[in-house]
Amino acid sequence: MRTTCRSPNTSPIRGEIVAAFGKHFLVKTATDIALECVLRGKKGGAACGDQVEIRLTSPTQGVIESILPRSALLYRSDTSRQKVIAANVTQIIIVAAAVPAFSEELINRCLVAAESQRIKALIVLNKTDLAEPARAAFATLSLYGRLGYSLLQLSAKTDVKPLLPYLHGHLSVLVGQSGMGKSTIINALVPAAERATAEISPTLDTGRHTTTHARLYHLDEISGIIDSPGVQQFGLQHMSSEEVAWAFMEFHRYLGQCRFNNCRHIGEPGCALLQAVQEKKIDARRLDFYRKLIMSLTPSVGAFSSARQKVQH
Repeated sequence: MRTTCRSPNTSPIRGEIVAAFGKHFLVKTATDIALECVLRGKKGGAACGDQVEIRLTSPTQGVIESILPRSALLYRSDTSRQKVIAANVTQIIIVAAAVPAFSEELINRCLVAAESQRIKALIVLNKTDLAEPARAAFATLSLYGRLGYSLLQLSAKTDVKPLLPYLHGHLSVLVGQSGMGKSTIINALVPAAERATAEISPTLDTGRHTTTHARLYHLDEISGIIDSPGVQQFGLQHMSSEEVAWAFMEFHRYLGQCRFNNCRHIGEPGCALLQAVQEKKIDARRLDFYRKLIMSLTPSVGAFSSARQKVQH
C-alpha cells in the first residue's frame, strides 16, 4: 500500500477508515493512499468502516471534515460514555471458543445490538479441535441455531476455509472476549495482517488483550472484515426496554399480548412471555438473559438516549 501523496490538496478527498487508534485514524483513499488523520473538533464517534471526507494537511496526513451517511453503526455504551465499534457493517461475527469459557450473556448482548441495527449475526464456535470442550460448548450454543441464527463450528488454527462462504459479499466485524481466537482467524484469512496472538492463562481462564485497535481488511472487491479488541462487557445503556424486547426475535409474537400494556416482562402477572416459557415456546435462558439486561439499564435511559450516537440515513 502506498502511503504518500504528491502534494497537499485543499479540496476534499473521500476515503474509508481502515484503522482506529483512539482519536487517530488511518484512512485509505480510492487511489490506495493511506493517510494518518484526526477528526476535526473534539467530537468523537468515527469508526472503522466509516466513509469520510478529508482535507490534506501534509502529503501523509489529513483532517476528517465529515462522516458520510451510514447504513449501520455498531456500538456499546455504559452510563457515562459510548464506544463505537464499527460502521456500515452488514454482519457481526460473534466468536466464542471451546477454551477459555465464554460468556453466554455477552453473546446475547451482541445479538441484541445486532438486531437493533438490523445487522446479520453469525456465531462462530472456534477451537473445535479441542473435542470434549467443543461438544459441551456447542450444546450450549445450539439454542441460537434453533432460533435461526447461523452457527458455525471452526478450528481456525487448522482450517479457516469453512468460514469463507459466510464472509462473501459482507463487511463483517469480529467481536468477542479476549482469547476466543479472533486474531487467529484474521491471521488465517489475511496472513499479512500478522496480528499478535497470546497463550491462554490456565489460572485466570481468560485471554490477554492482543488486539488494541480496530482494523479493517479487504478480502476482495465486495468483502471485508474488521478485527476489534476483545471485550468483557457489552453495555446497552442507549437502548430502551422496548427496544431490547424487540431485539429478542422469538419474543415478537407475544409482545403486546400481556395483561398490562406497560409490562416489562420481569415478573408482572399475566405476562405473555412468562406463559410462553411455561409452555416451552420460549427458552427460559433467553427470558433470564432479557431480564438481566433490563435490570442493568439505568432508570435515566430516556435522558441518555438523547445524547446517543445516531445512525445517519
